[in-house]
Amino acid sequence: MVLPVYLYGHPVLRKETEDIGKDYPGLDKLIRDMWETMYFTEGVGLAAPQIGKSISLIVIDGSVLGDEFPECKDSKMCLINPELEVIEDMEPVGRNEGCLSLPGMSENVKRTEHVRLNWLDENFVEHEKEFTGFLSRIIQHEFDHLLGTVYTDRISPIRKQMVRNKLNNLSRGKVKCDYRTVSAKTR
Repeated sequence: MVLPVYLYGHPVLRKETEDIGKDYPGLDKLIRDMWETMYFTEGVGLAAPQIGKSISLIVIDGSVLGDEFPECKDSKMCLINPELEVIEDMEPVGRNEGCLSLPGMSENVKRTEHVRLNWLDENFVEHEKEFTGFLSRIIQHEFDHLLGTVYTDRISPIRKQMVRNKLNNLSRGKVKCDYRTVSAKTR
């Protein structure tokens, strides 16, 4: 089932998430619904806060970007209770980022594109791996949601001032997109 996406300004996007266990109610269905929602909205990642759940759960599939960013090929992952370490052995790179919770917007965000990630998959099998390039950026972007952070928190104060009206409109639910949304106003 395609779930509504919670928009910028909704309090759930500012809340730190909690780890979950195998016994989390309806977890298999929730993961299936998150995949369906991410693909329907043409995203490459979706974190649980974006569908109104304050739990440590992310789905990522950057495969559609594989021609431009080879590291994204075969990148379909379900991340449960991930732990992220940013490895600062590279210069930060500025790239445009968008977000399903901020439709119609994108901003240049600088990130170090090398991370180490520990996580449990949907079968609660533990993984540890390093990621670089654009896939690292996707992972960091989605992980930020688990901390109550959105990408506009990472742009310069001047640039944030320039997009303030857009952000205010999102908070009020004044947005047009091709998927269902929940705004702070409609809580």
